[in-house]
Amino acid sequence: MKIDWAALGSVFGVSLVVTVALVALFTLGIAGLARRERAAEQGGTATAAVTGAYACFAACAAAVGYGIYLIVA
Repeated sequence: MKIDWAALGSVFGVSLVVTVALVALFTLGIAGLARRERAAEQGGTATAAVTGAYACFAACAAAVGYGIYLIVA
């Protein structure tokens, strides 16, 4: 049995980058929702922050859905 170490390292690197990016995107979504809460306490609205948060969550859902598609196909 021969292990292709270059391919294994490539898969590891790509999965690490995608995981960090997905976590960062989800964190930005949570931060956007926190800004909405802060703005509501001060009597304002944070429409751009909420829209950005929902866009981040939609991108996370799309990435997870694509990952599931790759596993199933």
